Amino acid sequence: MNVQDDLIAVDEILARAAAVQKAYETNATQDRYDRAAQAAAWAIMEPTRNKTLAELAVKTTGLGNVPDKIIKNHRKTLGLMRDIADAKTCGVVSDDPTTGITEIARPVGVVGAVVPSTNPAATPANNIINALKGGNSIVVAPSPKGVASCELLLEYIHAEFDKLGLSRDLVQMIPAPGSKAKTQRMMEGVNRVICTGSQNNVERAQTCGTPAVAVGAGNVTVIVDETADLKAAAEKITASKTFDNATSCSSENEVIVVDAVYDAFVAEMAKAGGALVQDEARIIAKLWPDGHLNREVIAQDADKMLHALGFADEVPADTKFLAVETTGIGPEHPLSGEKLSRVLALYRAKDFDDATNIATEILSHMGAGHSIGLHSTDDSRAIALGQSIPTCRVIVNQAHCFATGGAFNNGMPFSLSMGCGSWGGNAIDDNLNWKHFIQTTKVIREIPPVEPAVEDIFADYWAAAGK
Repeated sequence: MNVQDDLIAVDEILARAAAVQKAYETNATQDRYDRAAQAAAWAIMEPTRNKTLAELAVKTTGLGNVPDKIIKNHRKTLGLMRDIADAKTCGVVSDDPTTGITEIARPVGVVGAVVPSTNPAATPANNIINALKGGNSIVVAPSPKGVASCELLLEYIHAEFDKLGLSRDLVQMIPAPGSKAKTQRMMEGVNRVICTGSQNNVERAQTCGTPAVAVGAGNVTVIVDETADLKAAAEKITASKTFDNATSCSSENEVIVVDAVYDAFVAEMAKAGGALVQDEARIIAKLWPDGHLNREVIAQDADKMLHALGFADEVPADTKFLAVETTGIGPEHPLSGEKLSRVLALYRAKDFDDATNIATEILSHMGAGHSIGLHSTDDSRAIALGQSIPTCRVIVNQAHCFATGGAFNNGMPFSLSMGCGSWGGNAIDDNLNWKHFIQTTKVIREIPPVEPAVEDIFADYWAAAGK
């Protein structure tokens, strides 16, 4: 097929998606929306299919590992289903006699979802479930490496749809091979774009002319202060840093430790599997051999990562990740950015204020708006970070990649896409969730007037500044 034929094929998919969405909305009930969402969720959570999707994802993308992807597919989807179980997304959702306003939930229409290769099943499933819950149809544009996983996921979803008599056209994908032209055509032809992935994709989504919900870059920075439980902090950082071989945008990339507990933390980190490396230049040369991240290191198991970096015989046999001492921050210091690997940059701060300044500089370089972690028993410091750091999330005493996108032991919505606010160039500062897949119509009625006297508004001002 030539480019024009490719675009015609996309247009045909969008036309079918629009037609079936109208029918889905016309015959809408909350139960119907809920059943469709449950069908998509079970398609990825059913254990045999989950395992098959995880194995295919690792085989075709070369990123992450099978056991962790199985966990991610299961827990992210289960958590999402918990979050949306009681959400009202159909019909009248609120009726306030005081304001005279009745609010009615409505779908946005056809959703176009651009999804990354790091989570080629979990992320599209998350988007699909949210879209169906809100009465939408959805067209997914996977990254080239994620095509096979997305195709299989849709096959499973369509099999579940067949049980319910739902149209397969509710969930479609851009046909392989993927291309920027086809993705662009999709983005321009849908009613809302959801984009998770590279900043190039995010920029294209936000300039395509269609309302877009996109998310920012990760570069998670974590502070460990002198009040922290160092053993717990080291174990949580290790668990998070190594999960799915650091494919998550919420995986720790930099840890800043205050001087008073630096050596003690390094000792606990070593017990947890983090080997200290002081030869920064050697790591940089191996991790960025041609100015780009080394594919033999990105999202690889520990043994492969250590071999590719040339450290296999220089660290303990049970090493799970490398912590590289550094001080540099900015474009000339790549360790201060996202590494998508079991490599962590380790900074030493004089005290908490110095750690805050270092973290601010790192996030200003990369990852602004996404999140920061704090291991501390002083909650006032978490509030202080929330008031000063350019971030939408302060994750306190938790394994970061498990907590940021929602967990069963915190109150954040389960998601694989984190909005980064104005700091990250995003329209949202929340975890992407079902609310971003609906819109509302308001019925406005007349009520008794609520009009204050001018004096009621300005009395305090006049007293302070004069009339």
